[in-house]
Amino acid sequence: MRVIGVDEHVWRHTPYGNKYVTVILDLTPIRDRSGPSRLLDMIPGRSKKVFKTWLASQPDTWRERIEIVAMDGFTGFKSAAAEELPGARAVMDPFHVVHLAGNALDECRRRTGQELHHRHGRSTDPLYKARRMLAHQILSTHPWPAVPDTRPVFQRRARRPRGHLERLPEHH
Repeated sequence: MRVIGVDEHVWRHTPYGNKYVTVILDLTPIRDRSGPSRLLDMIPGRSKKVFKTWLASQPDTWRERIEIVAMDGFTGFKSAAAEELPGARAVMDPFHVVHLAGNALDECRRRTGQELHHRHGRSTDPLYKARRMLAHQILSTHPWPAVPDTRPVFQRRARRPRGHLERLPEHH
């Protein structure tokens, strides 16, 4: 095991506040393209202390092998990983990268539309039509390999967007 992922999940909604769990996954099979991720543990709570305590309870040999920790933008997870896994690199997971990119693109689109038209976007505006680009299309010119999994979302390959961008920059 060389790659792990950590994220919080609402286990139960209550009138007095949500009950969270910290979910820890082995993402090595995804990275190696050998299969789906594996659930390592679910721990009650969502904090730096919860994740740090779990990491500290793992054997030293296990912690030394971890190269990458994928997570959302929560600083508690990042600092716990930095303290307990000093040799590992913290990275943001793909879902949260696309989410942040989508928010930035949407803000830029709104600002540009206001500057150009001095009004909110309309459904006929090209900028308004592009608002869901990241959510509905993969903007890569390089095909992603299919991951051996039965769920259709993992079998999709990247494709060029249709009609929203005239040309994508070349990446080498």
